[in-house]
Amino acid sequence: MNSYPSIFNDVIGPVMRGPSSSHCAASLRIGRLCRDLMDGVIREAYIEFDPNGSLATTHKGQGSDMGLFSGFLGWEAYDERLPDYLQAIDAAGIKVKIDIHSIGATHPNTYQITLKNENETRKLIALSTGGGMIQVISIDGAAVDMAGDYYVTLIYVKSAERVAEFLQRSAKYDYLEVHRGDITYIEIKSNQFFTKEMLDEIRGFDEVLFIRQLNPVLPVLARKDLAVPFITCEEMLRYNEGKNLALWELAVHYEAQRGSISHEEVFEKMRAIVKIMENAIDLGLKGTTYKDRILGPQSVTFKKRFDAGALVEGDVMNHVTMFTSAMMEVKSSMGVIVAAPTAGSCGALPGALIGTARALKISEDELVKAMLAAGIIGVFIAAHATFAAEVGGCMAECGSGSGMAAAGIVTLKKGTLNQSLAAASMTLQASLGMVCDMIADRVEAPCLNRNVMAASTAISIANMALSDYDHLIPLDEVIETMKRVGDAIPNTLRCTGLGGLAITKTAKKIEAMLAEGKPVQTDGEKKFFKVC
Repeated sequence: MNSYPSIFNDVIGPVMRGPSSSHCAASLRIGRLCRDLMDGVIREAYIEFDPNGSLATTHKGQGSDMGLFSGFLGWEAYDERLPDYLQAIDAAGIKVKIDIHSIGATHPNTYQITLKNENETRKLIALSTGGGMIQVISIDGAAVDMAGDYYVTLIYVKSAERVAEFLQRSAKYDYLEVHRGDITYIEIKSNQFFTKEMLDEIRGFDEVLFIRQLNPVLPVLARKDLAVPFITCEEMLRYNEGKNLALWELAVHYEAQRGSISHEEVFEKMRAIVKIMENAIDLGLKGTTYKDRILGPQSVTFKKRFDAGALVEGDVMNHVTMFTSAMMEVKSSMGVIVAAPTAGSCGALPGALIGTARALKISEDELVKAMLAAGIIGVFIAAHATFAAEVGGCMAECGSGSGMAAAGIVTLKKGTLNQSLAAASMTLQASLGMVCDMIADRVEAPCLNRNVMAASTAISIANMALSDYDHLIPLDEVIETMKRVGDAIPNTLRCTGLGGLAITKTAKKIEAMLAEGKPVQTDGEKKFFKVC
C-alpha cells in the first residue's frame, strides 16, 4: 500500500490552535483515535514517554498534554476550549498518569498509551511525525501502520479464519489484515464504514467478541492503489515535458490525483486556507493577549514604527516582518492558525506570501497560486526529509517554510518554473543545520526571530532566482542533504530544551518564572529583562 504526502494533509495544514503542530495537533489526533478505540469511554489513561525523546521534556510546555487530553474528549484541533483542557478532563472523570522511563522508543515523539474503562483495557503506541501527521505503530501488542487517513474497523475475535473468509467474500474494502498480539483482531481499512446491516451480520459470528471503528483524522483520505504523477522534482520535470505547466499548475495536478478531486476543488481548498491565514494575520495586527507566554504583541509596536516612518525603508520587507510576527503571536495566544508546514514555523510562509502580495497589491488568485507552488515544494520535503524539529532541527520547520516561501514569491512575480525551483534550492541550502532550542519550552523565542529570518531570506533569494543566480545543487539533492544533516544534529539541539539558547542563564530564569506563574513581561514593550 503506497502512501504519498498530500498538500492539505502533510504540508499546509492542519487548521489548529496551539504552539506546536507536532505536539498539539498530532497528539490530539492520537487522542481521537484512542477515544474511538475505547468506543468513546475512557476512565484511565496511562501515558509513557521515553527519556531520550523530545516528549519527556516538552509534553507540557509545547501542548502535547493539551492535545492528547482534548483528543480523549473528542475535540477538534481548532476548538476554542483547548486552553481549558485540564478542567475538562477532570470534569469528564478521566484519570491520567504520565510516566517518563525507558520504553525502547526509537522515534523522539513516541506515545505509549494504556487506556481503561470498567469493561476493557486497550494499548496503543503512536508517533508524531511532524506537521501534525501521525503514525500508529501498535494496537494491543500487534504491529499496525495507520496514519489516520482511512475509516478503520477492528473486529476483535476468538479466531479469525472464518470471519476473515466471510469478509473477503462479502465486503468492500481497501485493506484487510489479521493481527495476533495480546488479542486477535482483523483490521479493515476503507473509504467508509460498513453499513449497520453488514456490522450486524459480522456480529452474528460466534467468534466475534466486539468491534471498534476508528474515524479518519486527516482531511484527505488514502485509497487502494493510490498513485501520484511524480514524487521528486526530477520526476516532476519529466512529467512536465511537452506540457509547459507552471509550478502551481503542477501542484494542482499532483494534489488532484493524490486526493481524487478536481483541479477546481484543489484551487478552492487552497483559497479557503489562504483566507484563514489572512484572518489570523489581521487579528494579530490588532494585538493579542495570553497569560502563559513569553513575548507580547510585538507586531503592534512594529506597525506603529512602520506607520511613523521610523524603520529602515523597504515596504515589502517590512510588511513581511510585520505579518510574520502577527501570525506567530496569534499562534502563541491560542488563536486559530494554519500549520504551514508546522505551527512552530506558521509565520514564515504566510507572512512572506501575504505580506508581499499586499504590499505589491497582487490579487487573491495569484496568492492562491503562489501558496500552491509552495505546497508542492513541501510535498518533496515531506516525502524525502521531515518537517519535525524533533528529527531535523529548526531546519526542518523554518528552513522548509523558507524554501517553500521562496518558490511562492517567484510565482507571485511570474517567474519561471526553473526560477522557482532554484529559489527553493538556494533557500534550503541557506538553512542547513539550523537548530531548535526553544526558550522555556515555549514556541516563541527564538522561533519568532527565525520565522522572520526565514521569510526575509525567502524574499532575498527569490530575487536572486529571478535574476537567474545559479543554484548549482538540484532541489532533490538538497532535500536529501537536509535529511542527512538532520540525522547528524545532536539530540540536545532538536526540540528537547536541553541545549543552545534553552539552557542559558536568562532562559532558565524565564522558565522558572513561568513555572511559578509569574509574568515574564508587563506589556508588549516593557520587559523584565534588560538588554546588555
